[in-house]
Amino acid sequence: MKHEFINKDGIGSLIMQYGEPSISKNYFQDQTHKRYYSIAWNTGNDQIIRIDEVSYRFESNAVLPIMLNQSFDFEHAESIVMWRFNREFYCVLTQDPVVSCVGFIFYGPSPTMFVNLDEEHLIRLEGLLAIFREEFDSKEDVKDDMLRMLLVRLIIIITRLAKRQHLGNEDLPDDKYNLIRQFCVFVEKHFRQEHQLAFYANLLNKSPKTISNHFSLYSKKKPTQIIQDRIILEARRLFYYTDKSVKEIAFDLGFEDVGHFSKFFKKATNHNPSEIKKITRLFPDK
Repeated sequence: MKHEFINKDGIGSLIMQYGEPSISKNYFQDQTHKRYYSIAWNTGNDQIIRIDEVSYRFESNAVLPIMLNQSFDFEHAESIVMWRFNREFYCVLTQDPVVSCVGFIFYGPSPTMFVNLDEEHLIRLEGLLAIFREEFDSKEDVKDDMLRMLLVRLIIIITRLAKRQHLGNEDLPDDKYNLIRQFCVFVEKHFRQEHQLAFYANLLNKSPKTISNHFSLYSKKKPTQIIQDRIILEARRLFYYTDKSVKEIAFDLGFEDVGHFSKFFKKATNHNPSEIKKITRLFPDK
């Protein structure tokens, strides 16, 4: 079943899917289409989700926010409830004050932030899903506002759980929480050109030491690891989904010297970039 709402300007879009035999996206093939943030809820048994050609265990009754530039497919799509929306429908960065406690699930310290539902939150999501269904079928003029309000509610529920599970504290003070979130947003914007912690610390008007100390207290990852992981993630995606050479990918990711990039990649992954390119040639359909 697929429900889709398009607002009056014909640009903003919200989609809800469930019971579908196949749900997948190849970002590099879909660039001419609308770009969606996604939230996937596995209502069935544990299964495998493949994100940018890396396989992860998607546990039963877990939720996964998926960024708009990630490719994915599910082992058992029929068990997935998926919400997808674009920035024109609801922008997780700039729309309203509630965004300050929402962006974390899409711009947090991990690009695969699985969130496990306890019994209480499972009941909440089941109730929310039922209301979503009603609103998609509604003919009222306030349908746009109601669906957006439900989406915000969904994101807030997931964000609170994500903060507890990935930061260890649902009630982290706003200033400390926002520093982590803003750092991750800046990394997402600048990682192709800027690889040093000092650059991001300067954007936040903090010293690199202050940023490092902050993350050691309130995050499971060091800030330098977040920068490195984002570069490696993008490198893998470019290897798998484009025909670019190692040299071209190195330059795309801000490395002036391909040898420096190769050393960086091997240190992080234990593989040479040339090995990854050789593997992807075995799968020309990607």
